Amino acid sequence: MGQQQLLLIILGVIIVGIAVAVAVTMFSDNSVSANRDAMATDMLHLAAKARHYYGRPSSMGGGSRSFVGVTMDKLVTTNFMNNANGTYVILGTPNADSVVFRGTGKAVLPDGVSNPIVEMAVYASGPQPLRVIQ
Repeated sequence: MGQQQLLLIILGVIIVGIAVAVAVTMFSDNSVSANRDAMATDMLHLAAKARHYYGRPSSMGGGSRSFVGVTMDKLVTTNFMNNANGTYVILGTPNADSVVFRGTGKAVLPDGVSNPIVEMAVYASGPQPLRVIQ
């Protein structure tokens, strides 16, 4: 083979290598974004359940217009607390006017160590926008 043919083969290998590296990076970014979107849907489900608890009378297992006493067990099943999208917990102690949920995703961030974390506060007036922690 001539030098020109060898250079073309080497150039082709380099271009394919760069294309594969870019594709892997794009796939990783897309999986994190999809995981955050799925967690946002789960958090809205939790917010709806918390509002339902808030408005239900205590004689029916609710909070009687308070979030005090709400637990994940009262809102969702164990399978939902740790599902394919993430793990969900209540942060701190719910008070009469609010409860805060935190979700830790299953995807791995580009740093290769941490997972996406999102939080949502639910007030008597309704849920607040989702906060992306990482």
